[in-house]
Amino acid sequence: MAEPLRLMTVHAHPDDESSKGAATCARYVADGHEVMVVTCTGGERGSVLNPAMDRPDVLADMPEVRRAEMAKAVEILGVAHRWLGFVDSGLPEGDPKPPLPDGCFALGDLAEQAGTLVALIREFRPHVLVTYDENGGYPHPDHIRCHQVSVAAFDAAGDPDSFPDVGEPWQPLKLYYSHGFSRARVLAFHEGMRAKGLESPYTEWIKNWSEGRPDPGQRVTTRVYCADYFPVRDEALRAHATQIDPSSRWFAVPMEMQRQLWPTEDYELVRSLVDSSTPEDDLFAGLRERVCA
Repeated sequence: MAEPLRLMTVHAHPDDESSKGAATCARYVADGHEVMVVTCTGGERGSVLNPAMDRPDVLADMPEVRRAEMAKAVEILGVAHRWLGFVDSGLPEGDPKPPLPDGCFALGDLAEQAGTLVALIREFRPHVLVTYDENGGYPHPDHIRCHQVSVAAFDAAGDPDSFPDVGEPWQPLKLYYSHGFSRARVLAFHEGMRAKGLESPYTEWIKNWSEGRPDPGQRVTTRVYCADYFPVRDEALRAHATQIDPSSRWFAVPMEMQRQLWPTEDYELVRSLVDSSTPEDDLFAGLRERVCA
């Protein structure tokens, strides 16, 4: 086999790695490549979304519970994992929204946070970095800050004058944003469920999708076939038992329907230092010739 390539994915909270690009990661691990998941915060302020886990013992020790869930998901996916060590900001709700808590990730020093990720990039030396777009995938303050930190670190990691005390410079060659629920994907599942006489979990979603709402599907450049690893993705999702209700819409669409209607996970190529034409079907497109020559 050719020399393994390295992929790093950067996420805001534990469980994000399993809901965004998990099947891609599992596929590349199975193909013999090296994958590292980086989690920016501990998810300390996450709500318990699974009624079965809404228990006093869980609520009393949420940070440790979420660390244990993350360890289980990492084992299922077969990836390496590192925590950046920042504190969950929580999702402000209400009108007006309350201020973010002191000391949280979204209010931290961006340069300091980027330096922490730069150190990991220089240690792991990924060829490809994946993160969220400028909207965070959805506008959670930690997702937006994760985007900002990831892009700043991508730019700084190869610069010997940036963060000179955190390892030898290493420049990742490609930067991607992950894009999950495009309108086309949601509509495909919605119509597929209705055609089979099944209740669609996306009826309200489609109904409320206004014409002016941004559609990440319009930005996709790269579709990675990974349907064979959807069961691994779902197993990793279930490992995050506080966040994932097994009866939720995450699992409403039958597996064979998912494989038939949308067998890929989708990405946007944002920056590339190698020659690769779009559309692509591989995050490592253009790299093998460069790295393994």
